Amino acid sequence: MRVLLAEDEVELAHLVAMGLRKHGLVVDVVHDGLAADERLTCHDYDVLVLDRDLPGRHGDEVCAALVARGGRTKVLMLTAAGSLEDRVDGLRLGADDYLVKPFEYPELVARVHALCRRSQPALPPVLERRGVRLDVADRTVTRDGRPVDLSPKEFTVLAVLLRARGAVLSPERLLELAWDEHADPFTNAVRVAMSKLRAKLGDPPVIETVPGAGYRL
Repeated sequence: MRVLLAEDEVELAHLVAMGLRKHGLVVDVVHDGLAADERLTCHDYDVLVLDRDLPGRHGDEVCAALVARGGRTKVLMLTAAGSLEDRVDGLRLGADDYLVKPFEYPELVARVHALCRRSQPALPPVLERRGVRLDVADRTVTRDGRPVDLSPKEFTVLAVLLRARGAVLSPERLLELAWDEHADPFTNAVRVAMSKLRAKLGDPPVIETVPGAGYRL
């Protein structure tokens, strides 16, 4: 699940992005409205976490333009303006949810996850294939009943493979789905992640390398 965070407070943006990534989300960050517009036209995001008072282009304009273009991206507005009128105005612009600063971080994470689920086709809360069981809500993984301890990135990659239902995913597609925009396309990050996943999932191997094509589970 891919998130664009548009927040002009650099330190806050860093902390929010870091926390969302720990919960298995792929997060790109921008600090002004013009950059947000550019990213939204180039990438397909599940959720836009949008500071309303952005420089360059106001968050209201970013939201209105996104809604006018159509698409599946859901919008969570962040703002210090928390009056009833402010919240109603934000929702009328097309925002799907509204959170007032300062906010409790667990609530932000929960709201982003809820919007991500709404932006995608309905999926079962538990993904299973070849003895691998991944519980999306509890963020737990088992292999033939044995608990498997994964890092947030490994969990995300495994979820992507399970959602593919046996289809082959190229390294480039995996980078797009499980890493943020700063991932080097020539990096060995995918190969390293697959090696660690295979080791943790154990024998017999369930992740297959398809020569010249990619990986599948």
